[in-house]
Amino acid sequence: MGFFSKISAGLKKTRDSISNAVSSVLSSFTKIDEELFEELEEILVMSDIGMSTSEKICDILRQRVKDEGVKDPNVIKSMLGEIIADMLDGDTCLQMTTKPSVIFVIGVNGVGKTTTIGKIASQLKADGKRVILGAADTFRAAAIEQLEVWANRAGVDMVKSAEGADPASVVFDTVSAAKARGSDVIICDTAGRLHNKKNLMNELAKMYRILKRELPDSDIETLLVLDATTGQNAVNQARDFKEVADITGIVLTKLDGTARGGVVLSIMDGLSIPVKFIGVGEQIDDLQPFDPADFARALFEKSENNG
Repeated sequence: MGFFSKISAGLKKTRDSISNAVSSVLSSFTKIDEELFEELEEILVMSDIGMSTSEKICDILRQRVKDEGVKDPNVIKSMLGEIIADMLDGDTCLQMTTKPSVIFVIGVNGVGKTTTIGKIASQLKADGKRVILGAADTFRAAAIEQLEVWANRAGVDMVKSAEGADPASVVFDTVSAAKARGSDVIICDTAGRLHNKKNLMNELAKMYRILKRELPDSDIETLLVLDATTGQNAVNQARDFKEVADITGIVLTKLDGTARGGVVLSIMDGLSIPVKFIGVGEQIDDLQPFDPADFARALFEKSENNG
């Protein structure tokens, strides 16, 4: 399956929710009027794009229709795709110009954090990078063992300590190992205990201090993993995590299992945090780098492989 086909297949439920509803509304109108815009806005809100972002999209659409003198409702669907692609546009690439570069991965339990780390590690190794994992989520039972399974699957090194150990000490040991082994990328799993924000903030701050001291010039990405099936709850999680960490990007998992893919727009527009990866399946290569144009296109048109 091709790159676009994979994304298109993964977004099927979201596309069926948004695209089919938009087509249904447009086919019932012979002219473009305020009632049409209101119905379109309602569809977008129901697709977990969020109220303010949906309003913004429709405001831009109104202005474009007016500026371009559009009269045919059927033209609106392609215009919506263009507006959404523009809104999603931004720096979606990982910043990893240094050796080593560091990726912190945060997120609450159950969002697919460990799986995400394994898949990113596998992709980076396939690109010729030497990767080392740091098992700094030392408080969750089985977190270290799960990460070890993925390290073995991806064929990369891993540094671990005993359950309940100080996470910052694991980060220090991982950095030391990375220096000794000439690693290109360090990926650290971290705890995501949002119910105790103060502890989480202190914990992350301690890890960042170690990194700044040991690797003062290294690129650091902090990726927040969110479960797309939770819709607007994912947006709320992102808002909460943004208070305790300098998030540089979002990984949105389980998009293939939900019609709530519109939450990507809500996160990027409402929180100004770029989505860097999307999960569209269970396989190791189903974590895809986020491409705004492909995402917008997949929302409104089916790939050849999917009819």
